[in-house]
Amino acid sequence: MAQPAELMDFDKAIELFEPVLGFEVHVELNTKTKMFSDAPNFFGGEPNTNVTPVDLGLPGSLPVVNEQAIKYSISLGLALGCEIRPSSRFARKNYFYPDLAKNYQISQYDEPIAFDGSVEVELADGRLFQIPIERAHMEEDAGKLTHVGGATGRIQGAEYSLVDYNRAGVPLVEIVTNIIYGAERDAPELAKAYVSTIRDIVRSLGISDAKMERGNLRCDANISLSPRGSGKLGTRTETKNVNSLRSVERAIRYEIQRQAAILAAGGTIIQETRHWHEDTGVTSAGRPKSDADDYRYFPEPDLLPVAPSLELIEELRAALPEAPAIRRRRLKEAWGFTDLEFQDVANSGLLVEIEETAAAGASAAQARKWWTGEIARLANAASVDASSLVSPADVAELIGLIESGELTDRLARQVLEGVVAGEGSPSAVVQSRGLAVVSDDGALIAAIDDALAAQPDVLDKIRDGKVQAAGAVIGAVMKAMKGTADAARVRELVLERAQQ
Repeated sequence: MAQPAELMDFDKAIELFEPVLGFEVHVELNTKTKMFSDAPNFFGGEPNTNVTPVDLGLPGSLPVVNEQAIKYSISLGLALGCEIRPSSRFARKNYFYPDLAKNYQISQYDEPIAFDGSVEVELADGRLFQIPIERAHMEEDAGKLTHVGGATGRIQGAEYSLVDYNRAGVPLVEIVTNIIYGAERDAPELAKAYVSTIRDIVRSLGISDAKMERGNLRCDANISLSPRGSGKLGTRTETKNVNSLRSVERAIRYEIQRQAAILAAGGTIIQETRHWHEDTGVTSAGRPKSDADDYRYFPEPDLLPVAPSLELIEELRAALPEAPAIRRRRLKEAWGFTDLEFQDVANSGLLVEIEETAAAGASAAQARKWWTGEIARLANAASVDASSLVSPADVAELIGLIESGELTDRLARQVLEGVVAGEGSPSAVVQSRGLAVVSDDGALIAAIDDALAAQPDVLDKIRDGKVQAAGAVIGAVMKAMKGTADAARVRELVLERAQQ
């Protein structure tokens, strides 16, 4: 298990050093087939079943570019405010990939399809920050290694590794920022807000499922520290494949504190990749970070350049959804949220989930309540993103059951726990756990009679004007019926009995 390094107080670190950021966000595209083969592209298949000779790097197999992936990549580049290159080409990026059988990755190097853009990111207090985009280039994903026999699931200490090539060749767009200055103490929050913004963009375009827990969207976070007033860039580290918004924020904060402690003690930072450990909240050393020359890029000889027509580019530009900032303003007005309420939504990173829940039939106010309340609480307890626990459709169904009177909020929380545990849809959990509100007055009256028999003086107290005495009976009935009684209806029936 990775152990924490010596850390400097965050505020002290910011006082001494200026954080300099850079991000590489990898977006898996949800095309039907892979980037260079006709193998199916979907999550969750049996290992090594979604493969073809191209994905396995077998001799004589040749790649063919996925046209839809090209269109998706252009749409994403346009949404990032990028220029689209009239002619771009693929390259071979060479180094040993145990999970990419060719031992090279087909990527783009000096001729990316999209370049020179920017993204507007909103911080929690409403301040806007422009993130400069250097490039967005197309490539293929690698497969997945499973390390067996170790304590941590990582290669260190494992007895052996298994490789699954299902993900090998899945279409990717890698979004690379330019160097980001000026984040200062907002650096961790800015990292989270930027990745959240990219996630919102790709989901609104419909080009990726963007489920970070599945690796559909993941972030490599670069950070270096520049001594105040020096004007010199520090040595950067790259924390690889961070796969939750919460972890991106925590990893940046940790690296600032770790690097600051080393530099203040006269040490040096090693240019390397680092791994984020969710369990301990620390990073650990990976491998020395390679520069571009180390990959021995050269043009991919089996693929022609990509040359989209101006007509196609303009067609895709016309189909772009509204910009994130415009969309936020529209939703705030449509939902009737106050500034504080909408800021709560924006800070939660759950805008898309709340919007999709409302689109599925729930009120926006109830969607906000459940996503930023109980669901967020469960997510924090499990140290995962809320979006990974439950779908917007299930939340909308849960809210519908509450509004129809079939569930109380208390019962709904139990139902939600069942959905999160994988017991099925809200309706299925209600049925299997027997959690529906009892609306049969006969059953309620029987439970009330039992409670009154144990507390015979309650009715006299109510008749004497001490209406609050009904609470003891209501509590007893709710306990006896395991929370499935409607407390308001029980109260009505108790008061009716007192008038008889």
